[in-house]
Amino acid sequence: MARTVRFHELGGPEVMRLEDEEPGEPGVGEVRVRVEAIGVNRAEALFRSGQYIEPVKRLPGRLGNEAAGVIEAVGPGVAGFAPGERVSVIPNFSQNDYGVYAERAVVPVTSLVPRPEQVDAVSGAAVWMPYLTAYGAMAEVARMRAGDVAVINAASSSVGLAAIHTADRLGARPFAVTRTRAKARQLAEEGAAEVIVSDEEDVTARVLELTGGKGAEYVFDAVAGPGVVDLARAVAADGTLFLWGALSGQPTPYPGFELGMPALNLRTYTMLEVAKDQERLRRAAAFITSGLRAGAFRPVVDRVFPLEQIVQAHQHMESNTQFGKIVVTTA
Repeated sequence: MARTVRFHELGGPEVMRLEDEEPGEPGVGEVRVRVEAIGVNRAEALFRSGQYIEPVKRLPGRLGNEAAGVIEAVGPGVAGFAPGERVSVIPNFSQNDYGVYAERAVVPVTSLVPRPEQVDAVSGAAVWMPYLTAYGAMAEVARMRAGDVAVINAASSSVGLAAIHTADRLGARPFAVTRTRAKARQLAEEGAAEVIVSDEEDVTARVLELTGGKGAEYVFDAVAGPGVVDLARAVAADGTLFLWGALSGQPTPYPGFELGMPALNLRTYTMLEVAKDQERLRRAAAFITSGLRAGAFRPVVDRVFPLEQIVQAHQHMESNTQFGKIVVTTA
């Protein structure tokens, strides 16, 4: 048996329960992992509350799609991985089918990447969701170039921080947007070329000022909602506004008509565009691993909780006070 987080109804963090469950044997193309650390993501909170892009199909439900651990067993047809190997689990599967909020979990072999000796479990569980998200949008889709300006809101989130690092790695200029002055110094230390405090400054006006009136080639918006209209004003001609999150929880208007039909590209994006495409995933893994080895990429971990405090971990995430990634450990 293994301690496993399940939920029997949709709702807030309090619906999660730690229960004993037999993980079972891995089937064709699957492996069983002894989980050491789990990355906590907004996707899990949205899923257990019934607000995710994919609905919950059955109850009780499982959670979690990012972790680090050691392979215990492999199923038929698995090649390239063996018991005893240190791995990270990347988020490219449905939580209706698998979940890694557990001491032991069965996952598809296509969700595994080797974990180098120098990468501990906490770091191995904190890297892949944020950096796959940032790499996919910035390198694969946007093909961002040196000198481009990238405006990143919700910049103190794990994805926001990975986007700052990725933009720096690509030679672009990341402008970090944060609500309060409290996180501004840390964002500058993480590599932001400029930090804009939205509670004190007009974000659009500041971006236009910093770019000589041109605007940013790219805006990466994790909030969405009515604010997209103002953010769209900060996009340069032929630039792109990426919607890669919806933290506002409010309807998101299309800004093009209200702004007089400018040359604006508006695109939704999720990390799954890269994580479910094996060729893109191969390139992403090479890029991220290179950045980790060079010291350009690093997981920024806000706080580590034990598995028995999974409710508190989600409550901390929903407080929006963290700087970086929240990780849960099983030991």
